[in-house]
Amino acid sequence: MSILLVPGYMADETLWDGMRDRLAPFGPLVHADLRHDSTLEAMARRALLDAPPSFVLIGFSMGGYVAREIVYQAPERVRALVLIATSTRPDSPALRQSKGAVAKAAPSVSFAGLSRTAIATSLHPDQRTNEALIERVRAMGVRLGGEAFRRQSMLERPGDLDRLHAIRCPTLVVAAAQDRLRSLEEAQELHAGIAGSSFKLIENTGHMIPIEAPDALLEAVLPWLAGLADT
Repeated sequence: MSILLVPGYMADETLWDGMRDRLAPFGPLVHADLRHDSTLEAMARRALLDAPPSFVLIGFSMGGYVAREIVYQAPERVRALVLIATSTRPDSPALRQSKGAVAKAAPSVSFAGLSRTAIATSLHPDQRTNEALIERVRAMGVRLGGEAFRRQSMLERPGDLDRLHAIRCPTLVVAAAQDRLRSLEEAQELHAGIAGSSFKLIENTGHMIPIEAPDALLEAVLPWLAGLADT
């Protein structure tokens, strides 16, 4: 099987570096590119153009919204779905307000990556001063650049609770116990809304599970993928 990896907000393919070697035996790894588009639908279409005919789909955070849009557009191509630290809820009023502030920023303003405060909030409280982790997250944003930052910051996430019933492929929902960006309740909503889905809670990690706790995430995902291969 091939695996299509969909990163989160201002994250690139290096998000998965700590998982790449152990995922590789399950098939070629393909990376969705979310830099160029300003809607979930367009991001999904671009990912499908570059994806193999069928694949396992793994989406993190914002990438979970894109991953579900991929399923809605091409359900026959998705063999299984893993949703990590994501939600089915629409943007909150506070988030819409912050997006408006980004929209008003001049395109010429230089972009030096996400702020230290924003990055620290995405990590486990014990990791908020971990300079290596903070720099790794910041560097992903710098590589993506200011235009991707503006597009992704303005991305509309209307919520899809009423569409989850259309997801019929095997699905694993993964949540972080100390996630300060996405609550456990949000993960449980996804789990409850997708018939037959499985659920795993990863302890001792914040929102950035793929870089904070890649081994624990793999211990949740790999046996589930192996079970798919046996069926």
